[in-house]
Amino acid sequence: MKVSKERRAAMRPRTRLVHAGRDPSEQFGFVNTPIYRGSTVLYPNTDSIFRRDNRFVYGTKGTPTTRSLEEAWSELAGAETTVLTPSGLAAIVVALMTAAGAGDHILVTDSVYRPTREFCDGVFARMGVETEYYDPLIGAGIERLMRPNTKVVFVEAPGSHSFEMQDIPAIAAVARARGACVIMDNTWATPIFFPPHERGVDIAIEAGTKYLSGHSDLLLGLTSANAAWADRLRATFDAMAPCAGPEDCFLALRGLRTMDLRLREAGRQGLAMAQWLAARPEVARVLHPALPDYAGHDIWKRDFSGSSGLFSVILKPASREAVSAMLDGLELFGLGFSWGGFESLVIPFDCRSYRTATVWNPGGPGLRFQIGLEDLADLQDDLDRGFARLRAAA
Repeated sequence: MKVSKERRAAMRPRTRLVHAGRDPSEQFGFVNTPIYRGSTVLYPNTDSIFRRDNRFVYGTKGTPTTRSLEEAWSELAGAETTVLTPSGLAAIVVALMTAAGAGDHILVTDSVYRPTREFCDGVFARMGVETEYYDPLIGAGIERLMRPNTKVVFVEAPGSHSFEMQDIPAIAAVARARGACVIMDNTWATPIFFPPHERGVDIAIEAGTKYLSGHSDLLLGLTSANAAWADRLRATFDAMAPCAGPEDCFLALRGLRTMDLRLREAGRQGLAMAQWLAARPEVARVLHPALPDYAGHDIWKRDFSGSSGLFSVILKPASREAVSAMLDGLELFGLGFSWGGFESLVIPFDCRSYRTATVWNPGGPGLRFQIGLEDLADLQDDLDRGFARLRAAA
């Protein structure tokens, strides 16, 4: 049984996630689209080759597996098209290469994911693209930074590590009026909690490595575009052919079906942990947009329908040795840079060395937490012992 796209449009995201991008009638009745591995696609005759009328023409142009995920994600994101890449960073590169080139000026939030900054300052600079970083809290004030050759405004909400909330609709309105493409890294919220194209974003990026996977066992990027940018995005992708692997696409399709449940549970757990940490004497402040006293809470409440399990805290002043004593003895929290999986993680961070448009001076060490699916009481017990080591080493 297949639910039509038109019928699904009236359904809630949780239902659409279960049914989008799959048609058992095309897969001999099997529920999931299987893994199609291949490069060569055979045509029935020479006329068909001349017409290029096969549904699939070559491995780099798509397979039933990749097409299923692309269609499902476009439906979820409210996009015209989606392309799949082997990592979130590759998705960012494809998006930027779609919208900017030599001689162009782009505006990038100062709170951006650091590898995005490294690509802009390295490869894009060598290509003749000028990157200017801006205060993530600028809102409609981005108007004063726009130039005749500004082609991209890159946003990310909340900010990587530092969790500033950007006013995406206000920024998008200015950028659109000036003819610039609005590109957003929407990995933290996913389209479930923030529908990017409804909020004025032209091209949206998601690291499927995170919540779409949910199990820390695949690398994947998704770049979706609205109707105005769909053809150009597809042309850029086809020219570069940064194809995602078939096994990763299959695992992502499998993860898609339960992403809503996992994301909402991660958000519930994350907020509860953030509230617990806010009451700790060792913590100066918690950077979580869903907390009512957080500076960006009003924007989050207006534009987002939920939060994920990722947030940061600023500790009261403590030595590096004391922070290491706290973290190195943790049993349930892994020390790792990713997030979105079932396991809890924590990393220390410091934005001072690379922020250029704003000053990062939080007054104490920063820790970024990914809260997984373990029992909160056990996680809190692990952190409680960690804080005891922090105090002992101070």
